[in-house]
Amino acid sequence: MDSKLRVLFCDHLNIARGKFIPPNRATGESRFCQGIYALAYDKELLPAPCSMLLDGLSDMVVRYDPNEVRAGWLSDEVVAIADQFDSDGNDLAVSGRTLLKRTLDQWQEIGYRAKVGIELEAYAYTRGDDGQWKPYDTPGAYVYGTGPFVDPLELTDSIYSCAEHCSIPLEMITSEFDSPQFEFTLRYDDALAAADDAFLFRLMAREIAFQEGVLLTFMPKPIEALSGSGVHINFSLWNDQGENSIGDPGSANKLTRLGEACVAGLMHHHQGLAGLLAPTVNSYKRLQPASLSGYWRNWGEDHRGVTTRISSETGDAARIEHRMADGAVNPYTAIAAVLQAARLGLVFGYDLPPAETADCLENHDATDGVPENLGAALEALQADTNLVEAVGPDLVGNLVVIKQYEVESTGHMNHEQLRDYYMHYL
Repeated sequence: MDSKLRVLFCDHLNIARGKFIPPNRATGESRFCQGIYALAYDKELLPAPCSMLLDGLSDMVVRYDPNEVRAGWLSDEVVAIADQFDSDGNDLAVSGRTLLKRTLDQWQEIGYRAKVGIELEAYAYTRGDDGQWKPYDTPGAYVYGTGPFVDPLELTDSIYSCAEHCSIPLEMITSEFDSPQFEFTLRYDDALAAADDAFLFRLMAREIAFQEGVLLTFMPKPIEALSGSGVHINFSLWNDQGENSIGDPGSANKLTRLGEACVAGLMHHHQGLAGLLAPTVNSYKRLQPASLSGYWRNWGEDHRGVTTRISSETGDAARIEHRMADGAVNPYTAIAAVLQAARLGLVFGYDLPPAETADCLENHDATDGVPENLGAALEALQADTNLVEAVGPDLVGNLVVIKQYEVESTGHMNHEQLRDYYMHYL
């Protein structure tokens, strides 16, 4: 390894923390202040669980394999993703990657391997003559667009080329219904690899865009009058014989018993999941009725108005798509939370409610949705004791302290002020 090493991990705010390390100092281990987990977006320090703020702000250890690095996108760099441990060498309980590894082990113990595909949406901004960020000017844009009318600066071409260089496998890039919004779909893979790719892709796309004078934001609702941006989590479970165990083409709802249990779990924990998957004040501008965003507690086959969408494809392509999450959530935590809620459906044998039959734009069968704001979502999460136990009390406790402060400190802000609070980080 001749290039400098960029060691990265994803924190509780979905911020990529890291260091540049010279190649002759890449020992496989580095240290960071664990007080990272006391931070809010505005750099306020809060005594949250596992933050060590009132315990001397001791170090945590990150470990990576210097022989398993990836091509980077900045000049003369390679990249490694690190796992996090406390100063005693124990897995760091507030780490989303630690949670996802544990979640995958729990599924493996009952004979299933999780595969995941991630879809991300983002808006692009450029600087106006006054130096302020304004929406990227794409006057000829339209949904499912490609080329110069939807992307005159060829931003998505640059992102595509860098993804190829960094071996981040894309399924597609296209423009969304509203402009200037883009969708990036990553290739289906084993769940941990998919989470790593999603983490790196988002960082890479934002940094490449910024180098070209564009601020690419994955925040949930940057433009109040337009559609929000989500993160859709597609997953399937594969048995020891290498068979996809989610879909059954012979059943009325295209699901196996396992698939039905997973959907029942997602329905049962719908409100608690919101506190994990939609973790900003701005998230609840996106999660509204008739927004095709994951608001309603409902499910259905090939229906974009529901939160839990069952693919019409069968065989190896069968999957469940969960549509609530947004770009503010740590991708490891998001995938793990969805898989944990699905697992609890199997563990507790929840009843599966009927599928949605209405259009979800003018009419709906669903009777309840996500909580109305982040504060209420945090209360719903804390009340969902089975989900808290599955995800981890320390991770949830840390999130609640940080996000309750966020609710209080942004309560006076209008939409533009709230956008500016988040968009440089998300």
